[in-house]
Amino acid sequence: MSRMVGTVSRGVRAPIIRDGDNLVDIVVDSVLAAANDKEDGFEVRNRDVIAVTEAVVARAQNNYATVDDIAADVKAKFGGDTVGVIFPILSRNRFAICLRGIAKGAKKIVLMLSYPSDEVGNHLVSLDQLDEKGVDPYKDVLTKDKYRELFGENKHPFTGVDYVSYYEGLIKECGAEVEIILANDPRAILNYTDNVLACDIHTAPRTKRLLKAAGAKKVLGLDEILNAPVNGSGYNEQYGLLGSNKATEDKVKLFPRDCEPFVNAVQEKILAATGKCVEVMVYGDGAFKDPVGMIWEFADPVVSPAHTKGLIGQPNEVKLKYLADNDFKDLDGAELKAAIEEYIRNKDADLVGNMASQGTTPRRLTDLIGSLCDLTSGSGDKGTPIVYIQGYFDNYTAE
Repeated sequence: MSRMVGTVSRGVRAPIIRDGDNLVDIVVDSVLAAANDKEDGFEVRNRDVIAVTEAVVARAQNNYATVDDIAADVKAKFGGDTVGVIFPILSRNRFAICLRGIAKGAKKIVLMLSYPSDEVGNHLVSLDQLDEKGVDPYKDVLTKDKYRELFGENKHPFTGVDYVSYYEGLIKECGAEVEIILANDPRAILNYTDNVLACDIHTAPRTKRLLKAAGAKKVLGLDEILNAPVNGSGYNEQYGLLGSNKATEDKVKLFPRDCEPFVNAVQEKILAATGKCVEVMVYGDGAFKDPVGMIWEFADPVVSPAHTKGLIGQPNEVKLKYLADNDFKDLDGAELKAAIEEYIRNKDADLVGNMASQGTTPRRLTDLIGSLCDLTSGSGDKGTPIVYIQGYFDNYTAE
């Protein structure tokens, strides 16, 4: 008989992780303790997935940097004069501490915000308001005064923060002059300065390309700030400040580095303890969008900075309702079930272009599983930095 339970995602509790902790041992011990729990235990199976949040990996690595570390790197790379800071996201957790460091490393900041929203959907103004005022966000450059004249104060619906005022205040507190404009063409910043720090996360390559082609003197991205240690600080050679989070009022936790040895070590230790080969990944933000706030919850540079080889690729699935409504529309009951199972067992190894796969999700496995993990662990006080997933690779034929 086919198994009646499909994919199961479990949050696994673990100790509070500190700098220098042996995270491999902690993850393996926590998973095995959960598996052996008298009430909620489970059997470890081949192709189960162990996912560990990037936050605890970075904490175990002590991958932190201070505002002064950021300031020193910005000053060394831009010369300490005027810096155009363009397209940052509107976030107290993600960008505010970074902005303090950037401001401390410059004489003046020209802050250029995208509108009506930032890259991940935090709005400064609504599309309806733009329509009402006749503003074209693709062409029009707004000074802060013009923005206030047209739209007044706009507080974030979830945080209650007016980010124009908040960021302006942060910059001034750090001793830098500040000028704020709103625009969506990155080249608009060149009317103010030719030294530019592109702070967008996923669109930065295009932003930097356009600026360089337009004659900018120096263009760097957040991935190029703290991409090497500064005064013994943490760093990330690939992502720099991208993926960083507020740790304290003057310190950020950076995105973890060297994650591949970690996931492989966890896989090997579970295999030695259980005889089962599980897949392992480190995950950050899931790639999904909130339908109310319209915020795209993807402020990390990638969903998964490292994973074992079995998580490479995309799902190769057929749509059961398509088969039931088309190929086997004249069948019912056990006959229909048997026909669909046979179809699945003999499906093509690559279903791209096959109508039977329409409506499935052709995204990377790590993006899909990482989103599931982010939703399972949450971002608050659940205390489950490890997620254990079973049955993800099962299908309708699984026994």
